[in-house]
Amino acid sequence: MDVDDTCYCGLFCSDCEVKKKVEPAARTLYEEMKKMGFEEIAPFFPDGEKFWLFLQRMSVEGVCISCKAGSGNPTCKIRQCAKEKKVDACALCESYSCEHFTDFFNTHQLLKP
Repeated sequence: MDVDDTCYCGLFCSDCEVKKKVEPAARTLYEEMKKMGFEEIAPFFPDGEKFWLFLQRMSVEGVCISCKAGSGNPTCKIRQCAKEKKVDACALCESYSCEHFTDFFNTHQLLKP
């Protein structure tokens, strides 16, 4: 396992809500637009080719590259705090488990210390 595949909070990236919801939506949008022939008309739209390439990559490679690499939920308090404190994992922080984990542990009880 690569440490980059683990969120600051301790979740594996594949268990993150952003990854679970956004990536399937991107794949669905890409497939539907592909069926309708958007790829052929994309050049006629401003930045259409860029958009199509972006959507294609999102659906194939995934939208989230991990919260540590700059993706993920930008409003996540856990992520913001870890970045501010420059820790690779919250469990390594002297304040762990802090108030940022109160709601998190309600839905991820297996990670509760």
